[in-house]
Parts: sequence; structure tokens; C-alpha cells
Amino acid sequence: MRLASTRDSRLHVVVDDVAVDVTDALDLPTGPGGPLLTFLERGGDLGAISALDLDTLPSRPLAALDLDAPIARPGKIVGAPVNYLDHKAEMGEQRTIADYGVFLKASSSVIGPGADVRLPYRDVRTDQEGELAVVIGRTASRVPVAEALDHVFGYAPLLDITVRSGEDRSTRKSFDTFTPFGPWVTTADEVGDPGELELRCWVGGELRQETSTRELVYDVAELVAYTSHVMTLFPGDVIATGTPAGVGPIKPGQRIVVEISRLGRLEVGVSDEGAIDYDSRPGPR
Repeated sequence: MRLASTRDSRLHVVVDDVAVDVTDALDLPTGPGGPLLTFLERGGDLGAISALDLDTLPSRPLAALDLDAPIARPGKIVGAPVNYLDHKAEMGEQRTIADYGVFLKASSSVIGPGADVRLPYRDVRTDQEGELAVVIGRTASRVPVAEALDHVFGYAPLLDITVRSGEDRSTRKSFDTFTPFGPWVTTADEVGDPGELELRCWVGGELRQETSTRELVYDVAELVAYTSHVMTLFPGDVIATGTPAGVGPIKPGQRIVVEISRLGRLEVGVSDEGAIDYDSRPGPR
């Protein structure tokens, strides 16, 4: 099942090229996190959706939807640094996620399909990082690897945009617009093995990243289990599983596309509206 949210806080089931609005049928109130987050916080019962007669509900062509991020404000976004060995080599890193652990990104950095990534600085490189996102469906606290996937609701493409400055990862990756996410969440039952997905990322029409999730250092189950031993994961939390080699600078006017097999294609733009020089940022020097 593919579940998409729109900017008017409606939840849709995507069937081929048609989107069926299930918001009223599920009695989902609007909230800052969006209707899918409300659905997950209520238990995320897919059976309740399967029981609906979709043919009797309002529908529109998928192309007519004004899509938002599937979850506009996750409770938290967890990042996995250096979780592909080819990215480790590319960045000249000596360590991987096994040494670094995970980090947090601000939930206010989320945007949806078609929006623009806004570059914060005119004179500091900002990179794209295409990633697989994991959406948590059940509360997970200190779960073993063998049970970790039972706590996953679904998956989606995600971009972890990163400024290459000297601050901590959570700062460099938490600017507004730095977590494009979508176009929808594909439920885990439909995806199958998350270790058999193909990821590609283009910038300005150039293919920069191409990998399989088989190449993850910590696979999805290991990453969920490890993270749940650090912090309790709640329904609607998002884990960005890390990026492969091929990260590079993005520039105003470019389009960034990340596509993952069985999950869809996320596309956003790049803008320098409001960008400043790095030395002009607030605070003493």
C-alpha cells in the first residue's frame, strides 16, 4: 500500500495513477505532523484501510495532487553517518556508523516533493545525499535485531542535504528544507526485503549515486535495533539509513531526484533565496 499526504492535510491511498482520499473515512483530524502521523499514532491499522470500499471514496488523478511530505513533522529524524563503505572511502573517513553512532536532524527540516532546498550560504559547499528512509510504525525500545523489522511501518526516498562546514552533523544537516522526503510511504508488507532495493540519485540530470541497500554497513534491521537501544522510537519517527558514494555540490536552479525501486521518485529544486555569506551568520567570530 502507498500512502501519500497532501498540503491540505489529507491522506490518500495511491492506486496506480489514482489517489483515493481516506481522511474522512478514517476520521483523521488535521495536525502539524500531517494525517499519516495521526494514523500511526492511533495504531497504524492497515486493516482499517483495507476494509474500506475505495471505489466509493473521493478520488483524483495522482498528477493532480499537491503532495506534501508523507509526515510533515516527524517526532524525530535519526541519521546514520557513514553507513556505506564506498562513502567511507569517498569522504576519507577512518570510521563508520559502528564508531560514530547515530545523530538527530531537526524535524523542521522536512519538505515534500516539488519544494525547494534553500541554500543557507553563498560561499560554502552544500551537498546532496540520497537515502532510504525507514518509517517506524510501532514503539521500539531495546528491540533485538530479529524483531526489529516488526516495528517498521514502511519506507520512502529521502534526501539528507548537508553543508560542508565545521559544525556538528546535527547543525550542518538541520537547516530548514534540508530533509526532502516522499513522495509517499510504501508499507513494509508491499516492499518485502529492504536489503534488496536499488537507489539512484541525479543532480541536474547527472547520475551521481547508484547503489543497492545490500551495501549498507548496518542493514535496516540492525539500524533499527541499534537506534532503539539508544533512544525509544515512536510511531512516525523516521530513520535515514545513510548515503552511498557520489555526494557532491548542489547549485541554484538544479533539480535533485532520488529514486528507489518499489518506492517511487522524489524530486525537488534548489534555490539560493535568502542565502548569506558564511561569515555573516549570527554570533561572534
